Amino acid sequence: MAPRRLLARQRGGSTALAFNPTSPVTSRQPLFIPHNDIDDEMDIDYGGGIDSEILGTRYIRRIPRPFDDIEPLEEDLNHSDNTDSHILSTGNSSIPPTQPRIRRVLLTLRDTLHTTLNSFGLSRIYPRRPSFEPDTFVPSSLLARTCPAAAQGTDSPPKVFAPPWPFPNMTIYRLISWMNSGSSRVSETKVAALVKDVILAEDFDREHLQKFSVRQSLRELDKDESGKRVVFPDDWIETTVTIDIPTKDKEDSPRPYTIPGFHYRPLVEVTRTAFADVQARVFHLFPFKRMWKDPLDDHQERVYDELYTSDAWLEAQDDLHKVPKEFGCTLERVIAGIMLFSDATHLANFGTAKAWPLYAYFGNLTKYIRSSPTSGSCHLIGFLPSLPDAIKDILSNLPRISKTGMASLHAHCRRELFHACWKILLDEEFLYVYRHGIVLKCADGIMRRVYPRIFTYSADYPEKALIATIKDMGACACPRCLVPKALFNCLGLAKDMKSRISNLRVYCLAKVVQARQFIFQLGITVDGTRVGDTLGAGSWVPILNQFAEKLGPLGLDPFRMLVVDFMHECELGTWKALFTHLIRLLYALPGGTQLVATLDSRFRQVPTFGNGVIRKFANNTSEMKRLAARDFEDILQCAIPVFEGLFPSDHDSAVQSLLYQFAQWHALAKLRIHSGSTLAFFEDTFNKLSQKLRRFRTYTCAAFVTAELPKEKAARQKQLAKRAEIDIASSDSTGTRTKTFNLNTYKFHAMGDYLRAIKYFGTTDSFTTQIGELAHRALKAFYPLTSKLDTPAQLAKHERRRRVLRRVAEAGAISPSISRSLVDAPSSNKHHHIATSQNHPVALFTFLREHANDPALKKFIPKLKDHVLYRLRNLDISYCDHTFTPEERNTVIIPNDTIYSVQTMQVYYTTYDMRREYDIINPRTHADIMVLSGETTPHHPYWYARVLGIYHMETWINDGGQPVKQHFEVLWVRWLAPLRNHKSGVKHARLPKVAFVEESDTDAFGFLDPGQVIRGIHLIPAFVSGRGVSSFPHGKSLARPGGELDDWEMYYVGIFVDRDMFIRYTHFGIGHPVTLRKMIRDCYGLNFGSPGDAMNIENSTNEEVDVDCEENSAVDGYDGYSDYNEEEEEEEEEELGDEELEDEGNECGWEGDDDDDDDGLSF
Repeated sequence: MAPRRLLARQRGGSTALAFNPTSPVTSRQPLFIPHNDIDDEMDIDYGGGIDSEILGTRYIRRIPRPFDDIEPLEEDLNHSDNTDSHILSTGNSSIPPTQPRIRRVLLTLRDTLHTTLNSFGLSRIYPRRPSFEPDTFVPSSLLARTCPAAAQGTDSPPKVFAPPWPFPNMTIYRLISWMNSGSSRVSETKVAALVKDVILAEDFDREHLQKFSVRQSLRELDKDESGKRVVFPDDWIETTVTIDIPTKDKEDSPRPYTIPGFHYRPLVEVTRTAFADVQARVFHLFPFKRMWKDPLDDHQERVYDELYTSDAWLEAQDDLHKVPKEFGCTLERVIAGIMLFSDATHLANFGTAKAWPLYAYFGNLTKYIRSSPTSGSCHLIGFLPSLPDAIKDILSNLPRISKTGMASLHAHCRRELFHACWKILLDEEFLYVYRHGIVLKCADGIMRRVYPRIFTYSADYPEKALIATIKDMGACACPRCLVPKALFNCLGLAKDMKSRISNLRVYCLAKVVQARQFIFQLGITVDGTRVGDTLGAGSWVPILNQFAEKLGPLGLDPFRMLVVDFMHECELGTWKALFTHLIRLLYALPGGTQLVATLDSRFRQVPTFGNGVIRKFANNTSEMKRLAARDFEDILQCAIPVFEGLFPSDHDSAVQSLLYQFAQWHALAKLRIHSGSTLAFFEDTFNKLSQKLRRFRTYTCAAFVTAELPKEKAARQKQLAKRAEIDIASSDSTGTRTKTFNLNTYKFHAMGDYLRAIKYFGTTDSFTTQIGELAHRALKAFYPLTSKLDTPAQLAKHERRRRVLRRVAEAGAISPSISRSLVDAPSSNKHHHIATSQNHPVALFTFLREHANDPALKKFIPKLKDHVLYRLRNLDISYCDHTFTPEERNTVIIPNDTIYSVQTMQVYYTTYDMRREYDIINPRTHADIMVLSGETTPHHPYWYARVLGIYHMETWINDGGQPVKQHFEVLWVRWLAPLRNHKSGVKHARLPKVAFVEESDTDAFGFLDPGQVIRGIHLIPAFVSGRGVSSFPHGKSLARPGGELDDWEMYYVGIFVDRDMFIRYTHFGIGHPVTLRKMIRDCYGLNFGSPGDAMNIENSTNEEVDVDCEENSAVDGYDGYSDYNEEEEEEEEEELGDEELEDEGNECGWEGDDDDDDDGLSF
């Protein structure tokens, strides 16, 4: 077989792939022709070509490099074999030099512990030697000595013996447990659980049900009286909340008003319960720094992931040890890290039933457990009451009150109620424990003094405004800093980043007290001028902030704890706003309605990926009907190919660059583990994104007159009618308003706070509001079981039932078959799994006769035998041009000339954050895969293929000796190749583009070892290139399993489909193999400077002129904009009116959850 050269020809505006049979090739030529050099350190050039569309020279057959993934092993967590190098040193502070005066020297001794590296290069630095370590990362011989284990008490998980009290037998217990295990809907899963976990249980006895009563059993369960065999004392408390209503009357002000029905659990009891729970066995009690020594170049940098590895926890522990111990107490002092979540939610799809739950999680528990709604790590601590409708009658009867004044007074009462509830929750017992700690027995049996500390409070923006006691979308709208709203459009500039640091919020108690005196003693209205002048320019409201009042003196910063909210602020905020305005721009173009229809059609043609990673898009994505945050995330991850070519050419490039930068920022912001290098990458991406957002507003948006969408118009009319009680048919409300792209919103401003939040509290997935949203599922599952009267009380009762039954199960009263695991099922320890079923035999010669005219099957059997011989002889890529003779092929014997087809293959892989995941490869639905490049000097690290068939077979090798039987698993694939003339990557802000290898190439189809598959990929059609037959003849073929008659000419590789896929196109993946990371680094040359500069706000942006980060040339990815002075433009802008900010500032907090499936959920 003569070697040939693979060429890329231009056919009708698209690139077709073919071979030139006359061009010679050497045995070790690379797949790609080398280009001059990599452009620069920021250039990820997937081809980067020279002067033609040559894809590159080829080997006779494609043989990828072998791929050896890293699997997390037990040895990565236990280093008992290397104990000599664990201890760094004792941190003795040096005595200062002799001074003329006598000085007091405080000598601080710290028993610091530095562990050895695991196989990923990770280690830990404990500021103080831990005495308990749940991950067995530190060997027991190096743990600190503590007091002997005390006898078991009430602080330890209770011992429960079957049948658990109060049930008379296991049959009734199992039945009640099944009843409380999921939603009210009897699904197939619930019926299967009933049969498996109840009826078929060994201790099930039908005689136990003779006098069974559901009501009586539940009544006994709800009692849980003291003195019984199982005691769970953390019960619910119901109380009333009293607020003061200003009346403008000096003699009758304030007027107390009582709101009944505040249901809560004391925070001290919640803390005690958490440490007595079985999950306390995996609590981290001692914070540490996680360090990473990169095997590529041996440099070391900090890693950020969990709350207990964050600076926030390390500072809190250090501050705790600076305080003298309690008198007479020698116990260790540890922290219980409280993470709060609250968000109002609708309980049903119809009606007005709602709840405002308050959740607490403990940061001592890893986020991988906390983020699972079925883990039982969520502690429901209360239902915040809302103002009853009857309060409007009281407010309307107050003297001298206008409609505007009534609205302000109603908002004031709502704020008063919120902080009155927290005044009850932050009771004297909790404050005492916060200051002096509480002695609890930990999971290792050791008594320790535990100090609760509130680290984060995750909520949407309206609730942040309530917590921070500021006006919702006031002049200073940020709950963390005092940057004016008028300057929010300076996002990313050096002056903006400095202003955030220098203008942090500080609670002004004296001003608030004085303003309240004016209101309650002098009768001044809550929104009066005198009150506003007293509070100052910080958008403060006259409310006593309970967090600042009670916990501020104990070290809590009530404003810093209000962490960023990725789900509401980005996916449902800034990205939704950008996507909405892009649709407005399409409507503003000539033929805009048809362009929007094209957009919707393209979204419908985007293929799905993974198990719900990318779902099928709605019929009309542009209408954005009932979309949750996950839907907007999917839209962002697939938007680049969909929007391509819809805008005029002078703006299309700018939109493509903006979408790429936004998707890249989104991916980095949601990483589950960060290093100093990725934080530097994140900072660079944020600077570029903020710049492109301002340029998009100034040039693209200014070039068109955009109006509100029909959906926005209807929502505005409804809002105006509700707020002002006007006739919506009036002339000032029925017309269509002009809408502009608005950067002066808190959600855009908050994008600049992510970098500092990640460094101080850990990665965003640890405190995202999505965790709280997922916890809503259980409440929505409880609601149909209630009588719809006094809903909070009944929800609290159902929550307690679920909690008690879960704790009984975890304490060992039942068989493991229905006991819930604290963590996910163990990952596979093999690379892939292909079933050995023989239900679908494929007789080779019959198969070939049935598809005799299909070009995809050319030389099917010779290629199959060549593949078997390559694997048997362990030939590497240096033998890729080797041709086997017919005699050699005849030594491969396939019994009965039959192979066996299976439908799916599971590919397991280690993610960038060292978790085990898997992709399911299915030739009919998710068939696209990636493998390592087989080039000797690669310029792109991956090859791509579409799986057409998954087979296994038995073979005999008869080469003259003893016949050897082998079992083989093979993939029949159709290869795709990256396009050489398409520039992509960070600098060019474009996705990699691939196309099918032409059918005339003998290697367009081939066989692949499943062990070489890295994982599945998401290929999105390049819609602008259309469909065609340049790579394969028109008609039905096995090359098109979907039954299509032609192919998309080109595809984009969806590198943003998930975070692991994105990191695979950088060399920052801690969990990825070193050989792969080295190949990527050599191909791309990514470098973002010193990791220590990642958090430096003194970026290269000039204070007066925001210099463009990119070279202004078409070759280097010009984004369609000319240079300009942003500072001068900002000075000429007028402050936007409140009506233009309404759609950004009126989040009501009733967003849909990420999933409606409530089966098998628990707190």
